Amino acid sequence: MRFEKWQALGNDYLIVERQELPFELTPERVRRLCEGHFGVFADGVLLLAPPEDSESVAELRIFNPDGSEAELSGNGAREAILYLRRRGWTDLDEFAIHTAAGTIRPVITGPSSCRVDMGQASLTSKDYPAGAPDGIGELRADAHDARPWRFRHVSVGNPQCAIRVADMDSLHSLELDLVGPPIESHPEFPNRTNVSWYAELGSSSTTRIRARIFERGAGETLSSGTGACGAAIAHALELAPAAGGAASGLARPMQVTVVLDGGELEVEVDEELRVHLSGWALPVFAGTLSEEFVSQLEELA
Repeated sequence: MRFEKWQALGNDYLIVERQELPFELTPERVRRLCEGHFGVFADGVLLLAPPEDSESVAELRIFNPDGSEAELSGNGAREAILYLRRRGWTDLDEFAIHTAAGTIRPVITGPSSCRVDMGQASLTSKDYPAGAPDGIGELRADAHDARPWRFRHVSVGNPQCAIRVADMDSLHSLELDLVGPPIESHPEFPNRTNVSWYAELGSSSTTRIRARIFERGAGETLSSGTGACGAAIAHALELAPAAGGAASGLARPMQVTVVLDGGELEVEVDEELRVHLSGWALPVFAGTLSEEFVSQLEELA
């Protein structure tokens, strides 16, 4: 069974073509593949298959390391996009791929970079059913956390809970392994949520924020494309809300540089909250699973 491992800002995925798989990807098999020491080790699995429609180059399914399936991943999508181009699925600079969150449309901008139309974000969704039209809410992580976390819910194909903190010291002092899990699985979010904490980075000619990410099904990660989008949209809405309220969109298009533990991503947000994400992705290695390991995976449910 052939696979490639790719990474984007330290967010690493195993990429597998469906024709290479001798079995279905069940949650237990995904967990074993992603497991350190006993598996290949990764932040998830990207499964590529021929498209069911004539519009797309491929169908992309995204699996978290806990075995759950994600609707979308900004970093994973870029890895899949650049893999498809390198492996000859297309020779176009602009094309479409289908995901559980809908169709996304990338533009190849360099040998290891692309700009992805992530679609239109929303401040309301089924993933935060009690939410206000502007997505703003407040919660406590658990009964032992006295801090009320003010957040903005943003749906970018998957649910994001974006939390602004006062400054860099506050951001760096956060113990995400403690505060992340109870927010991810808070009753307000019936399908769980991704969480980002962010702070503004000084005054300059460009808008820059520093963010830390706790991903649904993965925990704290070095980076997240959709997490960066959620934080950037929340920040942009604070800076330039449209007349009539933040739920209406932005007064003007904005570009936000999001600085993550693994590097920087560029997020463009227009007045209607349509989002474009730009960044790089690189292959790490290609490999073939041993017959013994494939047999172990086949035995798992």
